Amino acid sequence: MNYQTIIDQYYAEDDDLRRLLLFHSRQVADRSLAICRQHPELQLDEQFVEEAAMLHDIGIRWCHAPSIFCNGDAPYIEHGKIGGRLLRELGYERHARVCERHTGTGLPGFEPETLEEQVVCYADKFYSKSHPERILSVEQAAQSLERFGHEGVEKFLSWAEKFE
Repeated sequence: MNYQTIIDQYYAEDDDLRRLLLFHSRQVADRSLAICRQHPELQLDEQFVEEAAMLHDIGIRWCHAPSIFCNGDAPYIEHGKIGGRLLRELGYERHARVCERHTGTGLPGFEPETLEEQVVCYADKFYSKSHPERILSVEQAAQSLERFGHEGVEKFLSWAEKFE
């Protein structure tokens, strides 16, 4: 699979949204790959992790979030499900699951299950498309999840113990 070909298919070559998507996704991919390399005992599929991290936000184009160049109609919370549908239609079931399961620490019924899904979801919490220059600490990332409930914070902190 070539994630770049998929991105090229849906995002214009000279476009602010594409640049933001690629920058953010590369941040998430690099952190995810670092986790893979720091923890060989987890036997993570590095190639899949990189591909999934690069595609985890592929669905943002169809959502409404003008502050990050997304001019679609769907609520932003739907971007994972949209990306999941798109990747599933292309035959990439495992990648689709990462899209669907990376929001927060997982939405009800769409929690990250495999270690690879958890790694990408975890890595994503350190970076924001609204402030791409910022890199959050574990404590800051956990705090940002608090508004969605303490259960998600506990899940995130358990991942931090496993992946840091």
